[in-house]
Amino acid sequence: MKALLIDDHAIVRIGLRRLFAALPQWAIFEAANGRDALVLVQAERPDLVVLDLNLPGIGGFELLRRVLHEHAAARVLVLSMHTQARYASRAIQAGARGYISKNAAPAELLEALRLVGEGGRYIETEIAQDIALQSTTTGDPRASLTERDLEIVRLLGAGRSLSEIAGVLGIGYKTVANSCTQIKAKLGVSRTAELIRLGAVAGDPG
Repeated sequence: MKALLIDDHAIVRIGLRRLFAALPQWAIFEAANGRDALVLVQAERPDLVVLDLNLPGIGGFELLRRVLHEHAAARVLVLSMHTQARYASRAIQAGARGYISKNAAPAELLEALRLVGEGGRYIETEIAQDIALQSTTTGDPRASLTERDLEIVRLLGAGRSLSEIAGVLGIGYKTVANSCTQIKAKLGVSRTAELIRLGAVAGDPG
């Protein structure tokens, strides 16, 4: 079976390779960014994808969407620095089969790799507990935003122009502009500058 490790830090990929030594049936491939990852997904059709959320270029959530669009059978385990339940919830809703933070013990990460690789699901224990305790209604208007909406806001906050965002997401300029109008309506703001501020405050979620 084939596993694709997507992380822009070589030391993380090296650590994951060492863990996979306990799972010798896997052939391992690596990518440091979204574009290289998509090339490998198309060429190798990996069974398991281990995905970091904080990547240069294409954000992690957008990459998750594209990987599953390209190869729906891929089993995606998100391995992220983010320990907040909202990131795990978004990842699972977007199609990931598992979520674990980089703070997890190696034994728990190995268990997550094994379970997701075999077709199961895994969410880090503490994060799963936080998700269970979350209220079903947060009152946060951002909850109404789609994954693409959130990616557009993130890229605006990172200083990207609408044309640049269109290029990163592989969609038309008019589609991005129309999406911005819809996002402003959802959030109750009137200016694109307010979206840029929101994106900058939220930081880089993907």
